[in-house]
Amino acid sequence: MRLHLGYVPLCDAAPLLAAAEMGFGREEGLDLDLSAEPSWATLRDRLALGYLDAAHMLAPLALASAVGLSGPPADLAVPLGLSLNGNAVTLSKPLWDAMAPPDDGLESVAQSLARVARERRAQGRPLTLGTVHPFSSHTYQLRHLLLRGGLDLAAIRLVAVPPQHSVETLARGLVDGFCAGAPWNGVAVAAGIGRIAALGCEIVPDCPEKVLALSGRLGEAALPLVRAVARAGLWCGHEANRVELAHRLARRSALGQEAGLIARCLEGEIIVDSAGRRRRAPDYIRLGAPAQRPGREQARWLFAEMAAAGQVPSGPDLREAVEAIYRPDLFEAAGPVA
Repeated sequence: MRLHLGYVPLCDAAPLLAAAEMGFGREEGLDLDLSAEPSWATLRDRLALGYLDAAHMLAPLALASAVGLSGPPADLAVPLGLSLNGNAVTLSKPLWDAMAPPDDGLESVAQSLARVARERRAQGRPLTLGTVHPFSSHTYQLRHLLLRGGLDLAAIRLVAVPPQHSVETLARGLVDGFCAGAPWNGVAVAAGIGRIAALGCEIVPDCPEKVLALSGRLGEAALPLVRAVARAGLWCGHEANRVELAHRLARRSALGQEAGLIARCLEGEIIVDSAGRRRRAPDYIRLGAPAQRPGREQARWLFAEMAAAGQVPSGPDLREAVEAIYRPDLFEAAGPVA
């Protein structure tokens, strides 16, 4: 059976790429065609309208799409997690210099960012920060970082920037910083235009990140696909496979970035500035077994974050509908994948 899968170019798309390229799909009787999508909004719409059978998707966007809060209403299920963590907040060098935090600690960075944000707002030119989509853990991590400094999202101008365009947007001065997934923070640092200010894994440890979202039209192919992607995810999460995975992700057909930079992301060796200063963060991005079971407590947390960010309208309570989209039963029904 031939299936069409969508993804956005990020390190955590690795399980889908591996499932298609390394035979995991074929072993389940599936031919997997991959489509790199230009933005999360495009991926969301193509999945909802039937152009894609499944996708690598932002966890909160899958929930929002399924309950009609974002884009065309979609019949979706989430039977598998793909990753935890993986994001960082990268700021322009001029903004970082204006902040001048006394150290790299989260509290110091948050307080310094809040101070500059207040100054800029008082001057009538609020800070502009990019997030990959309103319904994303990136938005919620930015919110938590601002709250540590005593601010909320209303203190800044928040704009949606597809992750693969975040570096160019920062370089052109269209944003003062962004929150995006690996490898794009590292790309901004390597280009000499950004400074990694905070790691997502420190703002919200083990944050639910990407999931495998299935169209309700998938039918009998659902469980074989879950098995194939889960097995591929376990391969991606194995430390011994990091070098090969980095080289596969580096290909022009995948991320088109330098393999060494991608390997550092996978290993949690983060270069934060153009001087080469490093941060060791073993949980920077987590692939494989720790991410895979779609626990409904994750859906509850994501819904609470949506509500706190003002994204849930008044009216019928959507909490139960949101939780029902996470399908640990399908994960279990797919059977052993090790």
